Amino acid sequence: MSAVLKSATGITVKPLHPLFVAEVTGVDLTVPVSRDDFRVIWDAFNQYEVLVVRDQKFEDDTQIAFSRNFGPLETMEAHPANNFKPGHIAVMTNLDAQGNLLPLDDPGMLHRLRNEHWHTDSSFKAIPSLCSMLSGRIVPPVGGNTDFVSARAAYAAFPDARKPALEGLVAVHRVAKPGEEDDPAYNEEQKKRLTVTHPLIRTNPVNGRKNFYAGAHAQAIVGMPREEARALIAEITAFCTQPQFFYSHPWRLHDLVIWDNRSVLHRATTFDKTKYRRKMHRTTVAGEAQESHFATMPQPQAA
Repeated sequence: MSAVLKSATGITVKPLHPLFVAEVTGVDLTVPVSRDDFRVIWDAFNQYEVLVVRDQKFEDDTQIAFSRNFGPLETMEAHPANNFKPGHIAVMTNLDAQGNLLPLDDPGMLHRLRNEHWHTDSSFKAIPSLCSMLSGRIVPPVGGNTDFVSARAAYAAFPDARKPALEGLVAVHRVAKPGEEDDPAYNEEQKKRLTVTHPLIRTNPVNGRKNFYAGAHAQAIVGMPREEARALIAEITAFCTQPQFFYSHPWRLHDLVIWDNRSVLHRATTFDKTKYRRKMHRTTVAGEAQESHFATMPQPQAA
């Protein structure tokens, strides 16, 4: 991985892991960014997959404005964790509207447990996400990390002799995981619409790097017997989540973390939800039907 990079505009990109993840300093993302600054961020995003930017005191409107530099935003799906009122901001929290701790059996709390499994955001959509951005508004003093693994680094390390047999395989991604077919969190229209297929191996057109595309929503492989497919997906997930491909982010107040949903798996980690408060706001940038779009840097939002 490259050494520390200092841009002409004063932005510094410092690797935090031998294979992926970098910290970006020297820029305020809560105000409109210049094209030169966004070029540095865009290039670092494609190279490092996960970017950490400290001390970004976002409000929802400024987070939305910065996120739109990467492309149009997704509207979240309706589910118990957003009171079936989705928008561009997903709030990950153990607090109610008055700031009180929610009981552990609250429907929203139970739904958010899904985030503690390895996954990539919106892989159950026909056009999956480009990236997600999570802003730390309230962080607990202990626990509550977000874990990441690079499925790109894992693919590079996977035995070359086995790769040809995986090329061309297509995985089925569903919003409801196995055993959740009767979960009322999603209605029948959502379950049907949010059952899609994607290649098991994807390529970043900016740099030609390949990666596995799996996670908890990947539940079957087209044309493969059910148990064989689940065993292969489980094997790939286990390979990707080995320590050498792993980074755990300890949150500080006002951190912004940006990650590439095309090539990174992530999961939330638990904390004492009966004692500590946590509130994170996430924006998710939609992808494109044609991945060649990503070979060209998006235009940053005008001031």
